[in-house]
Amino acid sequence: MKVWLRSTLLWTLLLSTPLLSRSLAERYPHFEYIFMEFDVDESFIDTPQFEAFAKKHEEGLQHFYHRSIQRGKPLLPMMQTTLVSAGLSDLLIYLAMVESGFSPAITSPKRAVGLWQFMPATARAYDLSVSTLRDERCDPISATHAAISYLSKLHTQFGSWYLAMMAYNCGEGRLQKAIAHAQSRELATLIDPTQSILPRETRDYIQKILLSAMIGEATLMDFGGVGEGLLQVEVPQETNLTTLALAIDLDPQQLRDLNRQFSHACLPTDQPFYTITIPQERLFAFYLRGLKQTEESNDTTPPPPKRTQSYLLSHTVALGESLEQIAKEYHTTTHAIKQSNHLQTEALTLGEILFIPVSHAQFEAHTP
Repeated sequence: MKVWLRSTLLWTLLLSTPLLSRSLAERYPHFEYIFMEFDVDESFIDTPQFEAFAKKHEEGLQHFYHRSIQRGKPLLPMMQTTLVSAGLSDLLIYLAMVESGFSPAITSPKRAVGLWQFMPATARAYDLSVSTLRDERCDPISATHAAISYLSKLHTQFGSWYLAMMAYNCGEGRLQKAIAHAQSRELATLIDPTQSILPRETRDYIQKILLSAMIGEATLMDFGGVGEGLLQVEVPQETNLTTLALAIDLDPQQLRDLNRQFSHACLPTDQPFYTITIPQERLFAFYLRGLKQTEESNDTTPPPPKRTQSYLLSHTVALGESLEQIAKEYHTTTHAIKQSNHLQTEALTLGEILFIPVSHAQFEAHTP
């Protein structure tokens, strides 16, 4: 795994100088490394379309980046290690960031779910279980392995990482048609806004990943140093996650958050054993006390009451919008939005991406 020097000096200097007085390359000196990892030609940094995109979205993505890092602290070391161990660039973490903001159980308006936003058919094609009782798209480790398999397949098919990432967003067939229509595989040509060769969502998507990576690498952040590692262990059917968490001195909500693939705290009975995720530092306690506790309590632990599923919608802040207006639009509260996005104040930025917690009814109402 790469080891980078840690320093806040560069980021402080970057923010202390007026942004508009420097080019993107000057503001983000790591861009060459990022573009090389994603097979993007360095000249793309100076294209009018990317400069215009950065001007419009830079500030919003900076806020989004820091909130996503805060939200994803327990997951990032695992994601980075898993990517690197599979021979992929750990910069693909930024694809997951753009997809989900590192929310393991987020549901999109198109019904994609999880860190890597798998649709049901794609999830099943990569051996993820998708059912009412267990949805492995919400399992951070299993979903990351599936994403690695899918992205590797797309990279083999298209021959470059930026094309693989665009295919991940718009679909393999749609990208193949775009390449044939443009008679080019060049990024600047495929996302030329005057040609509309690809949907605007895909044109914005690849640029969001590049700019998010540039913002992230400018902080010199090594995800491996954020939070603690995660491990998967096997537990028997009907294991109660709340009981298990207490047995290994872990906050029950933390264990539930790491295992959102299960709809209830009490695991199902359709197979003898299930794989769950626990923090690495709790492994000794799990084998010393937790496993024994689950085996002893399986016959007596009653199933918990049914828990209402929560839904998240993404919202891009428009000119003049306030947090109160957005909360009113989605029939939620400003407090709930601030909590879901780790906001300290109610100040918003044009183009900023917010995750809005809504009820199932509101989710359905906002789904096309």
